[in-house]
Order: sequence, then structure tokens, then C-alpha cells
Amino acid sequence: AVTEWMEQNLPELGGRAVLMVYKDGALQYSQAFNNMSRRQQTAGKIRARIQGKEPEEVLQDYTPTTRERIASASKWLSAALVLTFVDEGKLRLSDTVGKYLPALSRYGKGHIRIWHCLSHTTGIKEPALREALGSFQKIKTMDQYIESILTYPMEGEPGKVFRYGNTGLQIAAAVLEKISGKDFETLFAERIAGPLEMKNTDFGKSGLPLAAGGAWSTPEDYMNFLTMLLQEGEFKGKRILSKALVTEMMKNKLGSDCLRAYAPEEAGNWGYGLGAWIIDPPLAIAARK
Repeated sequence: AVTEWMEQNLPELGGRAVLMVYKDGALQYSQAFNNMSRRQQTAGKIRARIQGKEPEEVLQDYTPTTRERIASASKWLSAALVLTFVDEGKLRLSDTVGKYLPALSRYGKGHIRIWHCLSHTTGIKEPALREALGSFQKIKTMDQYIESILTYPMEGEPGKVFRYGNTGLQIAAAVLEKISGKDFETLFAERIAGPLEMKNTDFGKSGLPLAAGGAWSTPEDYMNFLTMLLQEGEFKGKRILSKALVTEMMKNKLGSDCLRAYAPEEAGNWGYGLGAWIIDPPLAIAARK
């Protein structure tokens, strides 16, 4: 039945997809589906020309080892990386960003906390996504990024305004670089990709990594990450995150008094945890509490 559903809905999924199901400690199902329409193939050829690639490279069939950009699925990876520092006592979710990035304090943003950064509740009003990404491509270092957002206006109190975007996670990434003295890509390789055997996952390995949407991965690699979360922070007997922090990651951070300034339409009324959507409406969570 699952295979039939995938085949019927493949056109809406872009004509290519990989579905993997992990259950009871093992991979139960893994199948690739490839049947792109002429229109989808034409769009792919145009994209290849823009990117300076051969059409065959862009239009190749998907498999469980196909490496692709994973867009906002990057957010979960970046949040997990931040939490490894929390586990080690080098950072607290309640720490203010001004403690590590004094420039933000000078512009009225130093009181934003790390958990605000991971839940899109910094209160910073960043530009629309297309404009923000256009500006980001011109920036070469984390310090330059922090300089670029200093004058962004605040639209509310941190923790009280939800605006889905890039700024919070990038601030958290800058904090990690300050704490460790290492670049974000190296930290991700050492603390997440390496231990989880995600051999084909990284943040581009060139230029400034976009913590909220710049990762590349494969279905097999990402399944390792999801398996770790399902096993409450362990992977093949190795402790990657504490059980307590995996639980904290899944808690809805949006209370009934949190203004939804911007969220993608497809997210509906979902809540948000640390780096990931929580499929539970914020108001219901607040009422139960």
C-alpha cells in the first residue's frame, strides 16, 4: 500500500523520491521511485545550465545514497550540534548571546538566549527569505554575518515572537565558533557526522555554512541521524546526545502568548521545538500545561 501511494503521488513529489522506514531497531523498507515528467526534466535541464552542470548529473535517478541539498532539514542537524556543547557544560540553553557576541549587546540584542535561537523566537525581524539568502551569499565569515544583522529591528520580546528563518540558528553557529575556536563545518564533522557515520553529509565545505538550510546529505545518512533521535541519543552503542536533551529538543517552545509573525503555510498551526517542527498546536500545549 505504501508503494502504491508513493507511485500515485510521485508527480507532486517532484518525480523522484526515496522512502525509508525504520522500525523495531531495523530498516524495514527502502525504495527509490523515479519517473520524472517531461516538464520536470525540462526544469532540471534549465537548473543544470544555471549551475554549470551536465543535465545527466542533475537528472540522475535517486537512490538511498544520492547526495542532495536538504534545505530546512539542516536545522535539526545544527540544533543537535549546539546541544552537544550543552551536554558538555560548555554552553547553557539559557545563556544570552551577548555573553559570547558582545556586538549584539551594543545593538539591543544581547539578551536573546540560545534556546530562542534554536526555536526561531529571537524577536529579530529578519528580511524575507529570498532577500536574506541573497545577502548571505556575499558574506564570508561568521563575524561578517553578525555585523550584517546588528541593525535588524526587533519586532518583539525574545520568546514571544516566532519568525521562521535563518538568523537564530546562524547566531548559535557563531557562538559555537567563539566557544571552540573551530569553524562550524569542522565542529559538525567531529561531533555529528563522524560519530553517526554520515559520510556524505556536510554544509558544503566551501564558503560560510548556512546553519539553517545549507546542509547536503543522503537518505542513508539522514536515517542514521533520525535513528539516533529515536534511540534517545544513542547510535550503535555510542552516546551522541543525552536523553534529557533529546527530550528537550522535542518540547514545543511556542506558548499561547507567542505571536506567529511568520511560518510557512504548510506548517499550519504546528508548534516548534529546537530545530524541528512539533506536530501539536501551541495553544493546546499551553492549555495542557
